[in-house]
Parts: sequence; C-alpha cells; structure tokens
Amino acid sequence: MVDEDGEPASTITTASDITARQRAEQTLRESEEHYRHTVELSPQIAWIADAGGSILQVSSRWHTVTGIPQRAALGQQWIEALHPDDVAPTQARWEDSIATHQPVDVSYRLRGRDGLYRWFRARAVARLNGQGEVTRWYGSLEDIHDRRVTEDALRDSEERFRLAAQAAGLGIWDYDAVSGKREWSDEFKAMLGLDPRIQPDVPTALGLVIPADQPLLQALVTAAHAGDTTTRFDVALRIRRANDGAERCMQTGGWRMYASSGRLTLVLVTIRDVTEERTAEDRIRWTANHDAMTGVPNRAFFTEQLNTAIRAALPDTVLALILLDVDRLKEINDTHGHDAGDMLLRTFATRLKTAFGAEAVIGRLGGDEFGLLLKGMEGDRLHACVHDALTLMATPFEYEGQTLDTQATAGLATYPAHGTTSDNLLKASDIALYVGKNSQRGALSIFESTMRAGVQKRTSTLNVARTAIRDNRIVPFYQPKVELATGQVVGFEALLRWRHDSLGIQTPDTICAAFEDTNLAIALGDQMYRSVAHDLRRWLDMGLEPGRVAINLAPAEFRHGHLIGRVLGPFEQAGVPLDRVEIEITETVLLGRDTDKVASILVAFRESGARIALDDFGTGYASLTHLKSFPVDVIKIDQSFVRNLCDGSDDAAIVDAMVSLAGRLRIEVVAEGVQEAEQADYLQRRGCALAQGHLFSPAVPAARAEAFLKPGAAGLGRVITG
Repeated sequence: MVDEDGEPASTITTASDITARQRAEQTLRESEEHYRHTVELSPQIAWIADAGGSILQVSSRWHTVTGIPQRAALGQQWIEALHPDDVAPTQARWEDSIATHQPVDVSYRLRGRDGLYRWFRARAVARLNGQGEVTRWYGSLEDIHDRRVTEDALRDSEERFRLAAQAAGLGIWDYDAVSGKREWSDEFKAMLGLDPRIQPDVPTALGLVIPADQPLLQALVTAAHAGDTTTRFDVALRIRRANDGAERCMQTGGWRMYASSGRLTLVLVTIRDVTEERTAEDRIRWTANHDAMTGVPNRAFFTEQLNTAIRAALPDTVLALILLDVDRLKEINDTHGHDAGDMLLRTFATRLKTAFGAEAVIGRLGGDEFGLLLKGMEGDRLHACVHDALTLMATPFEYEGQTLDTQATAGLATYPAHGTTSDNLLKASDIALYVGKNSQRGALSIFESTMRAGVQKRTSTLNVARTAIRDNRIVPFYQPKVELATGQVVGFEALLRWRHDSLGIQTPDTICAAFEDTNLAIALGDQMYRSVAHDLRRWLDMGLEPGRVAINLAPAEFRHGHLIGRVLGPFEQAGVPLDRVEIEITETVLLGRDTDKVASILVAFRESGARIALDDFGTGYASLTHLKSFPVDVIKIDQSFVRNLCDGSDDAAIVDAMVSLAGRLRIEVVAEGVQEAEQADYLQRRGCALAQGHLFSPAVPAARAEAFLKPGAAGLGRVITG
C-alpha cells in the first residue's frame, strides 16, 4: 500500500494453494508430449483440417515421406503432391464428405521424396459442435502402396486366370469357407443351363447331377466340411442341363487352400464340359474293342471278357464257351463278291444276338469264326439252346434278290471241366470245332479229351507237309494205263509221293490232312504240276509217246481263284500240248454247293484241250445226272468193285452197268486196282478198254515209267499174262 505521496506505507500479501493447478498443467503438458510423440512416431501421417477442408496441421511425418515442408501442405497446397490422375476423384470425395459430414475414406497416390508415387489411404472424421456443425476434421494418411501393388497384381492375376478360363472353356466354382460365400462364373452357369442371375448353392448343383453320380459331388462337399486335408481333387460328373435336359459330362478339378492354422479358407473348382471328348474317346475305345463290320466284340475284347468271367467265377459257376464257324463264307465271297460275304457275317452276328440275347457275350474272333460265352447254362438246356441257334443260322438269307444258303458248325468247351484259363478253354472249344467241321458240319461238337490226340496228329501231319513243300520234296510217280486188248501203255496217272530223309519215298496218306487245307493243297498241287509238265516235255523231246497223263485236283483247290491258269500254266510254259493232260477229280467236287461254278471250271478245262476224268466212280453220292450235267470224258471204276469181280457177283453187275452206261454216253472207262489176270480178262470181255493196277505196274518214278514208252518195250499185259 502507498501513502498520499506515493510512498510505500504497508504490504498486503495473499497466499494461494496452486498445487492442483500445477498438477493439471503438468498432466496436460505430459499428455501433449505423449500425443506429440504418438503422432510423430506413428507410421501414419496425422493431419487436422477446418470445417471447409483446409489443412491446419500436419505431422512431421509428412515431410519425412514426401520431402515437402509441413507448411507447404497447409490449406489446399497438399493437392499439388497428388498424382494428376487422382486429383479430381479425391476432391470430389472431399466435397461430398464436407457436404454430408460423412467420414472420408479415399485412396490416392502421393509423390515421395524420391519423385516416385506411392499409394496412400486418407481417412478422416468430423468433430461436431452442439448444433451439429463441423468444427474440425481429424484424419490420417496410411501408406498402403505395398498392399495396393499386391492387390493389383492379384486382380491382374485373377483377370488373367478368368480370361484363360474363358479361353479354355472352363467354368469356375469359388467357395470362401470363412464367409461361406459361393461364386459361380457365368461360364459355369451357362454349362449348367442356368440363368446368370441365379444364386449359387449346393442343392441347385446337386439337383442337376444325374442320380448315379450325385454321391460323388456330395462326397466332395462333405469332405471339405469334415476337414479333408487333400489339396487337389478331380472327379467326372454327368449332369442334365436345366434349360434343355441334355446329358453332359463335366470334368472338375479342384484345390483346397488352408490357413497356417490348418483351417480351410478357400475351395476353388474348375469345370470343363468334356462331353464331346468323352464321346470321341468312347468311339475310339469302342472301335478298339469291337469288330467294325458286325458290331460285336473283337477277339482281344472277347478274350478279356472271358478272363474277367473266369476271375469272377464262384466255385459252383459253370461257363460255356462256344466257337462257331460260318460255313461257305469263302464260297459266297468268291461267287457273289465280298459284299455278300459281309452281309452274311452281319446276318450271322444279328442271329446270334437274337438267339442268345443279353445272356451271352458274343465276339468275332476271326474271318469266319465267332465266339459265344454263356454263364450258368449247362446240360440239356445249353444243348437245346445251341441247337436252336444253329437251326436259325441255317436259314437262307437274301442278298440282292438272291437266296443264299448258309450254316454254322459249333464246338463247345466248359469251365472248369475242360479248362480253367481262357487259353485252355479256347483251345478245347477250337478242337471240338475242328472235329465237328470234319465229321458233322452244321452241328454242335462237345469237347472230349480224346479229341486232342487227333488234332495233335493232324497238326504234326500239316507240319510234315509244310516241310516237304519247303524243301521241294514232292515228286510224281506214274502208274501206267494199259489197253487191255494189246497190253500197250496208253497213258499214266501221276500220283503224289514225297521223299523222307530216313524213310525214303512216302505215299500221300502220310500227309492226307494237307489236302484239306486250301493253302497246302495248292502248294502241293503246284509242285506236282511243274514236275509232271517237266517230265512230259522231256518224254516228248525224246520222241516218246506218253499218251495222256492224268493229274489229280484236290477238292480244296476249287476254293481258290485262278485254278485253270494255275493248273495248266506249267504245261503251257513247258510247251506241252494240253490234249496230253487229263484233269482227274472226285465225286466230292460235284456234290458241293457251288455246282455252277465247278461246271464252268470243268468246261473251261475241256475247252482248253484237257480231258475230264471222274475218279472213284460209284463209291460216293454222285447221281447219274452228274454224268449229263458235267463235262465228264472218263469215268474210273473204283478198285472196290474190281477187287471181288467174278461172274454173278453184285460187283460184277455194277461194273457191267457202269461199262454199259459209259458206252451209251460215249464216255471212256478205266478200271482201277486190277491185280489179277482174271479181273483183266473179265473187264475186257465186258467192253472195258483200259485198266491200271499192280497187275501191270505200281506207280513208279519218271525214269522207270519212261522205260515203258521206249521202242521195243513189251506190252505190260503180255508180260504179266504170258
């Protein structure tokens, strides 16, 4: 206090307790320091703006990141640091938030202190007063560049994947196991025939899968929920499209993705429509397993099914394997063409299906051979069923207005009685078929163990014949034909012989099976014709008169084309006049089905100059009409009638009738197997002019036969009878 003169007079002092205030100020300073450190040390850039969006404050982090002073970011200056492409969108978002007071959330690129742009995410919220007016905006900038680059790369990858999927015709099924969200691509919906707007769910997909395949899809869904840790899976499903009901085959490939914790996070499935591929594969597989002409399984597939049936057979299971041979296929091919033969094979396969239905597995095993596998059928029922089928097979069929005859022969073997493997069963049924073809064509032959010996003998015989042909061991022997009145040799019959290494000259009965095999019969005949032509040419060059030489044609040779040229060719090449050749056939040739073809062949032989002789006349089933229907020049009385020839015997009566008939028809007669002078005398008295047999000479090699032809050679009849 001061007095009137202004001088201090007294002092009044007050004391206040400011502890609380100082503590509050200290706390505020610490809070501000904490905030400053929090802001400064945060990886984000904090900023404050006024109600109009002008920046009032920005953290020092701005300068660290952008290299731009903090003061240069205030107001609207910060916009200069944005990428030009991001300025307009960013300002638009700011203006919208200022107008609506809604939070700001926008991403843009800021230029860094290195001059390169980086992605940042700006977020801000408004502070409102009591009247709801904005007083400040508080925000932050977060560097999201690395994440944004990764996301962009992922989007690019996804887009490339989407385009690749489109190009490959793939549909996509995406299942987010965390959110439970499913997504189907438009391509996938189109595959299913669904409206693009439909919401994906498992029941919809499952409802389109055909019932037989539904468990496959359900198993995949169940496995995913059950924690199946398999990352890759594949399955093929058949569906019926929702829009048109068409059945399609879908090949699906899927991946399961898991978090580090082992939890399933994503299932991605690609779907491809492989209907056309499967159809093509099925066609290829069908073609590989089936005979294209008849549509039945081929040999390989049939054998595979036979093996499968044997493996699946129970102890009491009976399997019947039947092999069937189509008779006359080659004759029909040769006579009417291969189109007719093909029609026969297709007809045969159809009839087998008709006869046995779904109970049988039918296959074409070779050219004219079919196989038939039956399960659980045996005994009388089996035999009756096969008999009925063979009856059906024998029904003539129509081809281009012609009725063609056919039939089939069958061989039967059963599992396990005749074999426990496919090879054994096939061999057994093949043996039964072979026996049937030789003894009872058109019928069923059942395998018996004794059949093996006969087949093995035949196989051995055929091998011997092949060796003889290969080594050129076939030689002709000649049996003279003698004129009974003079005893002079007027011709020969050329008979086949072959040389054995140790046994010497062998007769044809040791290789008789070869004459039933077309290829071997032809090979044997070819060697004979060349040798006979060579001998005839040599005799003629020597000035000898051999007369006519008869050569024998096996019935099997008539099944081969070009028969006339093949038989007569060697004689023409050797310059042997064809009137020196006599073609000798048996009655079997005349009794075949293709008699018109045989007749035309014989006529062609005769027109070339050769003569036709009918061997073993009277022992077969040839009727007298054959002598009128076919160009026969000579009949040869079989030795069975000559052997017991005496006055008053039945054989004598038959011989008398043959000689008389031949005379009336102007056909030459030759008696075979004459062994006694009395037989020769009887034949001569009855008007038989010619004979051959051991009374005169057995069949001899060419060198010995040549001696009969030389000048001064005695008549064989005079030598024997004196």
